[in-house]
Amino acid sequence: MTRRFEGLIGRAVMTAFSLAVIVPFAGIVLAALHPPGAIVDGLGWPAHPSFDSFTRAWSDAGFGQLLRNSAVVALGVVPLSLVCAALAGYAFALMEFRGRKILFGFLLLGLALPYEAAVVPLYYDLRVIGLTDTPLALVLALVGLFMPFGAFWMREQFLALPKEMSEAAAVDGAGTWAVLWKVLLPCCRPALTTLGLLYFLWAWNQFLLALILIQDPRGRTAPAGLGFFVGAHNIDVPLLSAATLIVIAPVVTVYLFFQRHFVAGMLSGAVKG
Repeated sequence: MTRRFEGLIGRAVMTAFSLAVIVPFAGIVLAALHPPGAIVDGLGWPAHPSFDSFTRAWSDAGFGQLLRNSAVVALGVVPLSLVCAALAGYAFALMEFRGRKILFGFLLLGLALPYEAAVVPLYYDLRVIGLTDTPLALVLALVGLFMPFGAFWMREQFLALPKEMSEAAAVDGAGTWAVLWKVLLPCCRPALTTLGLLYFLWAWNQFLLALILIQDPRGRTAPAGLGFFVGAHNIDVPLLSAATLIVIAPVVTVYLFFQRHFVAGMLSGAVKG
């Protein structure tokens, strides 16, 4: 009886959380199907559904260029961040060097300190070396921002693996690089996929750094461009809803495509930890 009651409670909680996500998303979709400038009242189906709001939002905001800029940033951040996270996680997990624990604790401070406090100094530093208003400025900033979590994530994954694997590879003559790339990383593929997906979501959705480091309208990312679009059409609900769906469509698509790998990576980390 207790197990059945716990099962019902679990289903009720999951249903509540699902509705909390689905209902607002359904409201955005239904609003976007209204013609531009129409008055949206509740979650009702529009009398004359159309895609005019999507067409106008795409052309007015120039989302073609904005999405390309976001893709360039995300595709630059993800592989570079994964490489840095794997190297740092391997060093902190399996390599012996002086001050390892102190340095790792110092790195973890990046998870507690708000990055907003460093945005202004970062802007002036990048401006001195001529990197502002370039995708590289945002890529480097995001790689540094994601480094603490990535190093922590990969360190825990490497520590969860049996030490006998790396020891056996070393006995067979494998060097440090061979142990990392040919033995450990293939075992951590689900965790790497999960981390890469998180990096993509975070890089795509980044707003503040993109807004400050790239002030040229031609170099703006999709979230930053959406912010300016909202300021220009703050009373046109269908138009704003269509623009929002355009910006989040790549994120939803990537997540749905890698959903199984994401869940496998999360469960793998939970079981091993």
